[in-house]
Amino acid sequence: MSDSVVTPISGDMLRGALDLEPGVHGLVPQRLPGAARMQADQQLVTAQAQPSGVRLVFRTAATVVELDTHRTTMAYRGVAPRPDGCYDLVVDGELVTRVTSTGGTTMIVDMATGEVETQPGEVTTVRFAGLAEREKRVEIWLPHYERIELVALRSDAPVERVQAGSRPVWLHHGSSISQGSNATSPTATWPVLAAAHGNVDLVNLGFRGSAMLDPFVARTMRDLPADLISVKIGINLVNGDVMRRRAFAPAVHGFLDTIREGHPSTPLLVLSPILCPIHEDTPGPGAPDFTDGVMRFRATGDPAEVPAGKLTLRVIRHEIAHIVHRRSVEDPHLHHLDGRELYGETDAIEQPLPDRLHPDTLTHGLMGQRFAELAFSTGAPFAT
Repeated sequence: MSDSVVTPISGDMLRGALDLEPGVHGLVPQRLPGAARMQADQQLVTAQAQPSGVRLVFRTAATVVELDTHRTTMAYRGVAPRPDGCYDLVVDGELVTRVTSTGGTTMIVDMATGEVETQPGEVTTVRFAGLAEREKRVEIWLPHYERIELVALRSDAPVERVQAGSRPVWLHHGSSISQGSNATSPTATWPVLAAAHGNVDLVNLGFRGSAMLDPFVARTMRDLPADLISVKIGINLVNGDVMRRRAFAPAVHGFLDTIREGHPSTPLLVLSPILCPIHEDTPGPGAPDFTDGVMRFRATGDPAEVPAGKLTLRVIRHEIAHIVHRRSVEDPHLHHLDGRELYGETDAIEQPLPDRLHPDTLTHGLMGQRFAELAFSTGAPFAT
């Protein structure tokens, strides 16, 4: 691009990221602050660096915009890799185009030995051309399941930073299903779709495998500005087999207590898990199943251990409903939503989870629409 304008990338151009950290090639958007990352395990550190819900936002009259990036992806030896991510370009609130993510570094994990092979790759350029020659608001949504380093931003006209808008901020925490699981693009995940329906600005703290009621996540949520807050609890506690029924309720109470320290009267919606047949009555741990060369999941626990305190999704839903009911007596801004209202038994028959755990793009669309109706409509907990 001749006569291009190079714009330095800075935190005030990003929405949905809490920090920018220097990487080998550029700047890495982080969805947790440094203090929280210091207390997290490698699984969560990796997940929070995958920029689900993170977008570059600016105003420009440019007809061409180029973004140099370097991605890091993960694959499993002997298993077909997941599809490439993509960048979604949104102009004045409308999705205009998608560009596939390419290049970068691949980390190949051998599930049998635990060894990781690194295949380094190059910085690549994401190019958006043919944009309307007028002043417009541009959003570049980053791939939600790839670690992205932002290297350089170029355009054929100057770029102007956009101040944070007047829309309510929705702060959400959940698992891989909230991060975007098997959705094919960053604006096709259920939280992004719900935020668009609700006309709110999303900060997505959905972390694959890591919705564990971690105290440092609760403190992060406590300290962030937010007009609406939701917490989706359950699936990772079961498939990670991380606690028993005795510990679950106090952990939920503690997590909510911490959030309430910073947001005493903010609408707070607690969601239980969507339907997941493998873990409804069978405890964890969950395990990957590669028997046919495709990654699926299975439950490996023993249902006979549930009376002794092992957690299943059915147990967790019962406990969450009880916790919210008791707390809401003194906290009228605390609300409950059964996850099966987003995806339930009939849906599991008509649109089964492809890998037995995560929804596909079609199901994300269904969940986003239903959440918007249940949370943002008149008289609902998030009515704005």
